[in-house]
Amino acid sequence: MNKRLLILEDGTIFEGEAIGATLDVTGELVFNTGMTGYQESITDQSYNGQILTFTYPMIGNYGINRDDYESIHPTCKAVVVREAARRPSNWRMKMSLDEFLKSKNIPGITGVDTRAITKIVREHGTMKASLVQPLDGVEHQMSQLQATVLPTNQVETSSTVTAYSSPNSGKKVVVVDFGLKHSILRELSQRNCDLTVVPYNTPAQEILGMSPDGVMLTNGPGDPTDVPEAIAMIQEIQGKVPLFGICLGHQLFSLANGATTYKMKFGHRGFNHAVREIATGRVDFTSQNHGYAVSSEDLPEDLMITHIEINDQSIEGVRHRHYPAFSVQFHPDAAPGPHDASYLFDDFMDLMDNFKK
Repeated sequence: MNKRLLILEDGTIFEGEAIGATLDVTGELVFNTGMTGYQESITDQSYNGQILTFTYPMIGNYGINRDDYESIHPTCKAVVVREAARRPSNWRMKMSLDEFLKSKNIPGITGVDTRAITKIVREHGTMKASLVQPLDGVEHQMSQLQATVLPTNQVETSSTVTAYSSPNSGKKVVVVDFGLKHSILRELSQRNCDLTVVPYNTPAQEILGMSPDGVMLTNGPGDPTDVPEAIAMIQEIQGKVPLFGICLGHQLFSLANGATTYKMKFGHRGFNHAVREIATGRVDFTSQNHGYAVSSEDLPEDLMITHIEINDQSIEGVRHRHYPAFSVQFHPDAAPGPHDASYLFDDFMDLMDNFKK
């Protein structure tokens, strides 16, 4: 295999073997603590523009299967693993991890100490990094990395451009796509919802003109304050139709009601985050992927905290005190991950029923 370098913004350099596509990239370096689900993670649009490091020591052992994609065109910048499985084996697999990365034009590196990378990110926070060929002039590559300004249009490049539908016989739900995971659509379809997926910048009047029973605000990448048109849309439709927000949708819903958000030191990314429901004391293990969170210091009175993360006490869910609307930071669709919180989709169904009455 060819050699490849992972250069961190703090000057640390890791050398490993190249997998995937042959190109140099720069992005935000993050880590995922999941023990499985690498193909769902790579195809999760919430990793748009990021270099995804897997902490689990072997990745790719069961290959790649088309049925488990979370999006058709993944937009993560690169993949970093300790060991890429050389002989994947699973009756459902269609290709290896290396073949998949090549087909999606995503570079990767294997044979590096991902535990050391994770410790650096935990200590210093998320940072820029470059995945490059080991050519002469590492100092030049480092200076280029330092000078790179990362883009802020991740939602625009993750969202659908045109609306599309998935007809069914049940409740009519408009899904606002900020970079959605297919698992959200699967959960709604399993409840017979008649779905219309619309772009992130769809105006409120256009959404209300579809006469939906409810509106789903999906997950997505980046800083929620970079999507002001979505915040304005939520302010206009809340109270007129039930809302359910997930991940970025949760942050946008909170911002629309006067809350503030902040960038976390290294975020929550994995399938093992314990979350407590305040009203009942129930603890769910959840799937999460976010680098921003809603601040608890100046939460407006209209929003009530419903869930908190047990480890760092960050806000994991809110509900509006007057409108039929709620949101969670974690993924109740959980693909992959525990299905502890899938009941929240049933709560959304009940919310729409009660609103009709």
